[in-house]
Amino acid sequence: MTSSGRPYRRRKNITVVSLLLLVLSLALGPTPSSAAGTDWWNPTARPAPDSGVNVTGEPFTGTNARGEVRGFVDAHDHIFSNEAFGGRLICGKPFSEQGVADALKDCPEHYPDGSLAIFDFITNGGDGKHDPNGWPTFKDWPAHDSLTHQQNYYAWVERAWRGGQRVLVNDLVTNGVICSVYFFKDRGCDEMTSIRLQAKLTYDMQAYIDKIYGGPGKGFFRIVTDSAQAREVAEQGKLAVVLGVETSEPFGCKQILDIAQCSRADIDKGLDELYSLGVRSMFLCHKFDNALCGVRFDSGSLGTAINVGQFLSTGTYWKTEQCKGPQHDNPIGNASAAEAEKKLPTGEEVPSYSADAQCNVRGLTGLGEYAVRGMMQRGMMLEIDHMSVKATGRVLDIFEAESYPGVLSSHSWMDMDWTERVYGLGGFIAQYMHGSEGFISEAKRTEALRDKYGVGYGYGTDMNGVGGWPGPRGTDAPNKVTYPFKSVDGGSVIDRQTTGERTWDLNTDGAAHYGLVPDWIEDIRRVGGQDVVEDLFRGAESYLDTWKASESHEAGPDLARGAATSASSSEWSLFTNYKPHRAVDGDRGTRWASDWSDDQWYRLDLGSTKRVERVTLDWEDAYAKSYRVELSTDGENWRTAWSTTAGDGGLDTARFTGTPARYVRVQGLERGTDWGYSLHEVGVHGS
Repeated sequence: MTSSGRPYRRRKNITVVSLLLLVLSLALGPTPSSAAGTDWWNPTARPAPDSGVNVTGEPFTGTNARGEVRGFVDAHDHIFSNEAFGGRLICGKPFSEQGVADALKDCPEHYPDGSLAIFDFITNGGDGKHDPNGWPTFKDWPAHDSLTHQQNYYAWVERAWRGGQRVLVNDLVTNGVICSVYFFKDRGCDEMTSIRLQAKLTYDMQAYIDKIYGGPGKGFFRIVTDSAQAREVAEQGKLAVVLGVETSEPFGCKQILDIAQCSRADIDKGLDELYSLGVRSMFLCHKFDNALCGVRFDSGSLGTAINVGQFLSTGTYWKTEQCKGPQHDNPIGNASAAEAEKKLPTGEEVPSYSADAQCNVRGLTGLGEYAVRGMMQRGMMLEIDHMSVKATGRVLDIFEAESYPGVLSSHSWMDMDWTERVYGLGGFIAQYMHGSEGFISEAKRTEALRDKYGVGYGYGTDMNGVGGWPGPRGTDAPNKVTYPFKSVDGGSVIDRQTTGERTWDLNTDGAAHYGLVPDWIEDIRRVGGQDVVEDLFRGAESYLDTWKASESHEAGPDLARGAATSASSSEWSLFTNYKPHRAVDGDRGTRWASDWSDDQWYRLDLGSTKRVERVTLDWEDAYAKSYRVELSTDGENWRTAWSTTAGDGGLDTARFTGTPARYVRVQGLERGTDWGYSLHEVGVHGS
């Protein structure tokens, strides 16, 4: 595919103890690779027995002729969600020092026939019964429709890497309410405690893989904390692993009866701790409304069950309103979720919702905005999936006002009408791991925008994320996957994946576990052609481009801060000052307010002539529907730099060609409410 070519940014000893550990590990039983010492991509001491990888050939290294990283990016995975929700919702582990048989075994209560696999039949229907035995038979799991069994065993991740993946975002995930109401658990439900544990285990998994590859730093699985590290790892042909967070009450920021249970100090402390753990991207809300933002609803019976959890967590159900723009949240629906509804107190019922009121009334709160700006200060990337459209709109307004690129949509949970705004900022988008036909259809729908902005595409597998994955298309399906097949770069040969006595085939088993990601990509290629796969192969570069731009972002000086101000009028109050200077004092809790009539103006004197190219206006509820931004060098002769007749309040960013000006004036023409005009903050920015 030919792109418009947005220019990408470029940047051009084993210890004695390590040797002893390696010798010891060999003595304890692992079988050396026949290619040890020459084939860097093969472990020198893989445990025996273990899962197969079933890929031959050397992984590609380096960059393309333009210096761009090649390879796929999974922007949304949950390697250690077996440690979340009390530790017994997802069964099996990604690795174990005791070997594959210990790692890939079911939860104790699932024996002997799955009768107590309660979460299975809550989420998937039926009676939850299944053969609980994992290694070596794997009769019933992992499977594309099994939501409670490990899909991220390390050797399966290794196979995905061998198939061309170069970036993986491991989202540390949990939910305290699900943990508290689930019948089986072997630990507490504090969300931050679980996040800390999952971060530690990710580093432990890196060390485990290093050990079987011959020592520290030798494994394919490399945790990275900045984009330069990630680029270097990908150029070496290894897998750059980025830590993210997806949880419902980050920093303890839940809300009870609409009262926040956290403070700005809690947010600062929490962001600092997560950053020190290596976390570089995160969600501010997930599933339940919290003290930071409202969520984008789930639908159907699952939505009803989560709404019950919302009530148990917050004391309130979701509240809806008519949407004010083309974007909308998911419909909640009125489906029954009998098991979940039993958790409600006697007399409580989940409310019904009108089909024409599909948007969450809750947007980004003041604390949420503080957290967003705190992430910007730390160069972190913000996930907007799961945010209500009201919250997402405000986040995009803030990022546009600051020209901040660090916005991600990693698994198809944002309204797709936001796509161009995300790309316009320099953000990154990945699609959920849908079946090949659905994935191709959505990729084609947004292809023109990727061409316009010169960006690649990603996928979000959401493995271990209780989502469901592509089912089998069948042996008679047209353009089915034919084994063995070549990797996208052409350098490796990929055969059916075998673990123990079970061999998986994408045509008959679907995307049952992480090792089948290369097979799924081959299915996309065969069904939809090469274009979509080429976009995916450019995904790692685009993700790293967004990350680098976020790290290096510097907020330019606000020329309005402390400027001399005047206005046509100021609302009088016995208790509050609404004078013009209140809109340039750096405090979003203060504001200027005019008299209640249409023809009003607000003016700034920058003190000397500056080059101005952007003005930001943070409106209070009393906003302008129609207004102009005007510039002058002498305060007498004015020219219109920007105007609108469709203002809707919130945070507006007026961009225009850089123009010399000493004076900036906002000329109100038509009010959006019966009140006057009111601005929390006015910003003026140059180049």
